[in-house]
Amino acid sequence: MATVEVKNLSYTYGKKTSTPNKALDNVSFKIDGGITGLIGHTGSGKSTLVQMLNGLLTPDEGEVILDGVNIWAEPKKIREIRFKAGLVMQYPEYQLFAETVREDIEFGPRNMGLDGDELKSTVERAAAFSGLSPELLDKSPFELSGGQKRRAALAGVIAMNPKILILDEPAAGLDPAGRRDILGGIKKYSRESGTTVIIVSHSMEDMALYCDSIIVMSDSKILMHKPCAQVFSEYRELVAIGLDVPQITRVASALAENGIDIGRDVYTVNWAAEKLGEYIASGKTPPESEEKYV
Repeated sequence: MATVEVKNLSYTYGKKTSTPNKALDNVSFKIDGGITGLIGHTGSGKSTLVQMLNGLLTPDEGEVILDGVNIWAEPKKIREIRFKAGLVMQYPEYQLFAETVREDIEFGPRNMGLDGDELKSTVERAAAFSGLSPELLDKSPFELSGGQKRRAALAGVIAMNPKILILDEPAAGLDPAGRRDILGGIKKYSRESGTTVIIVSHSMEDMALYCDSIIVMSDSKILMHKPCAQVFSEYRELVAIGLDVPQITRVASALAENGIDIGRDVYTVNWAAEKLGEYIASGKTPPESEEKYV
């Protein structure tokens, strides 16, 4: 899996105006594979950061290092970096433009020099990873449902075989089943291909279910970068900066405050059920119950 390292990254919009806006302020972190969630309130710097990772924006200060190489060391080669760090923008289905789904998915690989059987197999593999059925490849993108369009756009980036896949709100606007399909497919793709994935999302439930670790941004800085359990165990700090946490984390914390401690780092329903089962099996009695029978 690819390694992404950001060192002392800073960026300001409107530097030469009377109202400059510092979007990133000395941001540093390192990701060694897996799926990392990126969360933060609106204006925290998330969108600016993902555009930096893909080379769409040039930092004022600092470095973006992909597998040991500073992506801006040779500015003329930044186009190659964009193939290695694939970025899927929010609502990418609106970027579909070709006559058929197949042609849309082919666009990136063709620009990388692929053709013939290699191009055909690349497109079919990317479509399969994205959960797009083969019979849809020769249809117009505009005949597809919303979820199918999202998969087609995702397949177009996967077809370029990026080392890093960056997704900005990949499940936005989808119903619960659509969210599970898209995010479950991304998780499967990451595990099977070894691709490092970064997901930007406002849904804490999605972060909890599909990410290995989470980066929390606040006021243009990194507030924390930890495994999911550690991040959600500090839910009061998240709430203090205007973020939410999975509902089950709030329930587990409330139980702990009332003497039924199944762990404040619980962040999925299945995990909570397992921990609650262990608590019951241990024979422990909640303090209120003990008082009742004294």
